[in-house]
Amino acid sequence: MTIKVGDSIPSMKLMTPTADGPKEISTDEIFNGKKVVLFAVPGAFTPTCSAKHLPGFVHEADALHAKGVDSIVCLSVNDVFVMGAWGKDQGVGDKILMLADGSGAFTKELGLELDLVARGLGVRAQRFALVADNGKVTHLAVEAAGGFDVSRAEAVLAAL
Repeated sequence: MTIKVGDSIPSMKLMTPTADGPKEISTDEIFNGKKVVLFAVPGAFTPTCSAKHLPGFVHEADALHAKGVDSIVCLSVNDVFVMGAWGKDQGVGDKILMLADGSGAFTKELGLELDLVARGLGVRAQRFALVADNGKVTHLAVEAAGGFDVSRAEAVLAAL
């Protein structure tokens, strides 16, 4: 079942790259008591994700914060080292929390997995964006297959 507006973000552990190496971080730590924008991409270093999706959130970070967003999180079913390298490559700095869902467990718990096994890519995250306030989903935008419209930074900004 797919997460929906009004639902709580599941309590789970994920990984984030830091200057001191990989660090375990809980969704409770990320979402509790905060307004968070989380966007997910099918894969780090992939064309649309690298050329448009992540850069859009880096570019709009200040505008999102001005609308009351405490944190912006980029999620992908990739390992923490790939997410760290991609964040460096994209120059995210401290604007975006790069979040690795290496096994896809969190993505599956949200009900937003994308089966790309037949294309040799395994199970990934659908392209989506959500806003959560104190751990409750207040906005959810899931892209149609191959789409890049409702989960863009500009679309999330307009929804706030």
